[in-house]
Amino acid sequence: MRPDGRGPDILRPIRFETGFVRTATGSCLASFGGTRVICTVTADDTVPGWMAGRGRGWLTAEYAMLPASTGRRKPRDGRKGGHVDGRSVEIQRLVGRTLRPSVDLERLGELTLHVDCDVLEADGGTRTCAISGASIALAEALAVLEGDGKIPAGCLKNRVAAVSVGVVNGEILLDLAYSEDSRAESDINVVMNEEKHFLEVQGTAEGRPFSREELGTALDLAADGISRILEIARGGAS
Repeated sequence: MRPDGRGPDILRPIRFETGFVRTATGSCLASFGGTRVICTVTADDTVPGWMAGRGRGWLTAEYAMLPASTGRRKPRDGRKGGHVDGRSVEIQRLVGRTLRPSVDLERLGELTLHVDCDVLEADGGTRTCAISGASIALAEALAVLEGDGKIPAGCLKNRVAAVSVGVVNGEILLDLAYSEDSRAESDINVVMNEEKHFLEVQGTAEGRPFSREELGTALDLAADGISRILEIARGGAS
């Protein structure tokens, strides 16, 4: 039995609250157990200089952990001599590149979608929670832009969700909380879309290498978990 009483294939309680930030074009407060992330999307009527004149849009993402998101205060990025946490940079790039395929950038026009993910509380799986919540905020933003006549219909190709899988004490577990993630022998983050296609798989052997059979089992477990997360995102039971 896991510390919170879950079975190995059970997700933490998951909740998505849309429209959380009134001033954003799209927003979602995403919760994976004790992990909570505010995801917002805003639109800018310009594109980066290197894209100007191409007639297509762009999506970019930023990720940060708020100072009180962990038990020990975390300094804000850029406040100490301009230092930006390398982990934050890695995760925001992950968010951006896994969400871009879900938008028809060719039809979007010269518009930039800014995705911001700010971690309120961190208890494992902040990147997977951020991606899942940001996808919902993105869908909301595109619906608003379409309703305002700023973009054509159908710019959203599909929704995206993510989940972690890890090997802890030799057992493959779904959706790790921090107490599990911190002692995992292997840690795998999986991102998929509604068509059940993989967008990214990040796997690291932190304690011992994992076998091909374990990887296959982990991916199957993640795919099932992501299907359930997408169902919750569509308004199903949590």
